[in-house]
Amino acid sequence: MTSPSALTPPPGLRVLITAGAAGIGKAIADDFAAAGARVHVSDVNAEAVAAACSDTISGTVADASDEVATRDLVAEAREHLGGLDVVVANAGIEGPTSTIGDISAEDWDRTLDINLRGAYLAARFAAQDLIASRGSFIAISSVAGRLPFAYRTPYGASKWGVIGLAKSLASELGPQGVRANAILPGIVEGPRIDRVINARAERLGLSYAEMRERNLEKVALRRMVSPHDIAAMCLFLNTPGGANITGQALSVCAGVETL
Repeated sequence: MTSPSALTPPPGLRVLITAGAAGIGKAIADDFAAAGARVHVSDVNAEAVAAACSDTISGTVADASDEVATRDLVAEAREHLGGLDVVVANAGIEGPTSTIGDISAEDWDRTLDINLRGAYLAARFAAQDLIASRGSFIAISSVAGRLPFAYRTPYGASKWGVIGLAKSLASELGPQGVRANAILPGIVEGPRIDRVINARAERLGLSYAEMRERNLEKVALRRMVSPHDIAAMCLFLNTPGGANITGQALSVCAGVETL
């Protein structure tokens, strides 16, 4: 029988979360802190960072796609926490909703820069910390990283890339004790999905309600997931029960079958 302690993160984990001051990232930060971790978050929004900070959560204003800013972020988190046990590369944007012929190179580059380059930079600058602690790297991908996603090609391409990054890191750093996984959220409740639904509804000439219903028809459980569902998977991957999970793309999506 599995003991309850095998499903509980050890106290005092030192956790860095990019884009951890709002949305999914904030839920991950709050839930790690509630489980006894010390957390450092980043965000481009200074007000959001200030609001997210508490006795157990510190923060830095940083752009995840900026090399120097990410290097400095990791250094500040290392100094503040005394090292790193967990890094969650969560920063991401939805990117444009359009046909491939109408997507500008600038929009393509910006989406890939934040979603994929940002995860790479977090891994690059935190790798030695995670090797030292035999820690865990988690990249937040999407079900768009395992399914085709019409009209959202930059986003889809970036999220497929995030999975490839996590799997490659698992192979590269595994012999040094580091685990790396990707989490694939489905349709997550919140302002971002509302923007996405509105944009796609406009593209297809539908109302928001019609587009939302169409989306949920593609989900086995016919419901969205919560940001805290994603946080729960992050926590589980850092329990004794999750100690042998690495190189995986783990969907938390209520059974999304198509996009």
